[in-house]
Amino acid sequence: MTGAPEPISEAGRAALEQDLAGLRAERAEVAATLRGDGEAGDAADQADELRRADEVDRLDDRIAVIEGRLREAAVAGEPSTGTVGVGSTVTLRFSDADEMTVRIGELAEELDPELVTADSPLGQVLLGRRAGETVEYDAPGGRTTALVLSIGAP
Repeated sequence: MTGAPEPISEAGRAALEQDLAGLRAERAEVAATLRGDGEAGDAADQADELRRADEVDRLDDRIAVIEGRLREAAVAGEPSTGTVGVGSTVTLRFSDADEMTVRIGELAEELDPELVTADSPLGQVLLGRRAGETVEYDAPGGRTTALVLSIGAP
């Protein structure tokens, strides 16, 4: 990522919101099983209580990360058309003269052949680039070179 607040696609936002709702429901279920009354119980009960408390902490951490990402996306605005960022649509020309338009996304979305995640090899080399720049990256077929032809918003 570029370090600045990054936009997120509508599909990405919906996926995060769905994940968040599931995590909140799971947290509520686990938290409801915590006694919190200070009763000691036997060692097995204490271990189980600690495990559930750790699970609530883990869920709280994940919820905080997703809420933070959604807040960041809300203030990020539209993707820049000057440099490649999450949410940008990028047209590339490869060394074999083939052209392809891809969309830089944060989350892999099912059945979207035009999506390139920001943490993929191509996504990583594209972030922060401008039209006219050449990028080189490791593809499954070997080292590949591509020219950034244009950058647009979704």
